[in-house]
Amino acid sequence: MTIRPRRSVLYMPGANARALEKARTLPADGVIIDLEDSVAPDAKVEARGRVVETVKAGGFGPREVVIRINGLDTPWGSDDLDAAASAAPDAILLPKVDKVEQLETVGRRLAALGVPETTRVWAMIETPLAILDIKAIAACAANPLSRLSVFVLGTNDIAKETRAALVPGRAPMVAWLSMVVAAARIYGIDVLDGVWNQFQDMDGFKAECAQGVEMGMDGKTLIHPTQIEPCNEAFSPPQTDVARARAIIDAFALPENAGKGVITLDGRMVELLHAEMAKRTVALADAIAARA
Repeated sequence: MTIRPRRSVLYMPGANARALEKARTLPADGVIIDLEDSVAPDAKVEARGRVVETVKAGGFGPREVVIRINGLDTPWGSDDLDAAASAAPDAILLPKVDKVEQLETVGRRLAALGVPETTRVWAMIETPLAILDIKAIAACAANPLSRLSVFVLGTNDIAKETRAALVPGRAPMVAWLSMVVAAARIYGIDVLDGVWNQFQDMDGFKAECAQGVEMGMDGKTLIHPTQIEPCNEAFSPPQTDVARARAIIDAFALPENAGKGVITLDGRMVELLHAEMAKRTVALADAIAARA
C-alpha cells in the first residue's frame, strides 16, 4: 500500500517571493502556491511568471508542490493553466469545481500539452452546487484522463455561498463535509479540510484538526506556518494505534489463522476488515517516518 502523507498543506501567496523561498524549508507535507485569492488582479501576470520559475527551480524536497490557478472563466485562468502545466508541479488545484465538465476540460488540456501523468489535479469544493453534485464530481477520478486525486474544502467560500455560520464545531456544515468525505472514499480521493482563520487561536485550531481526523479527512489546509506542527501531530496515527495495527497484521499472518475471517487478539474480536484498516495505519506511519 502506497500512501503520500498530506497532513499539512500550507497556502503560500504566489506574489510573495520571500514566502516562496521559505516554502522550501517548512515542515509541511505540501504547499499550495496560490495565484488566485492571495494575488491582486494587477499582480497576477507577474506572480504567474514567478511561480513557474520557482516550481521549475525545485528544491522542495519531499514536500508536495501544488499550483492553484484562477478559474478558467476568469481573464487569467487559461494562461494560468498553460503556465502551471509547463512547470510540471505535483498537482494543479482548480478553484470552484462544481461541474464534471470543468475536470474533463482540464484533463484534455493537460493531455494535449503532453504534461506528465505525475502532475495530478486537485479540486476545490467550495460551492453549494459542488456539494450537491459531489458524487458525480468524485466519479471523475475513475477516468484517468481527469487526473483527479484530491478534494480541498473551501469552507470560507461555503460559508459565504450558503450563509452558514463559521462557528466552533461547524455544526451547520458537518453534513456537507461528511458528504464530501463519503464521495471521496468511493473513488479513492484524498480530502483536505478547509483553513482555520484565527491562526493565533491555537486551541480552536487543534480542536478543528481533531474534528477533521474524526470525520476521516486526510489533512488540513493552512494559512500560517505556526499551524504546521500541531496539524502534523493531529493527522499522524498515535504510536499506540500503530503498535496495535502491527499486532493485528502479525496475528493474521500466523499459520494457525490462515484463511480465518475472524480471530481473537488480546481478548478482543478482530475481523479481516480490521486487518485492512491496520495495513493503512502502518503504511501511513511508515510514510511519515520516511520523511524524517
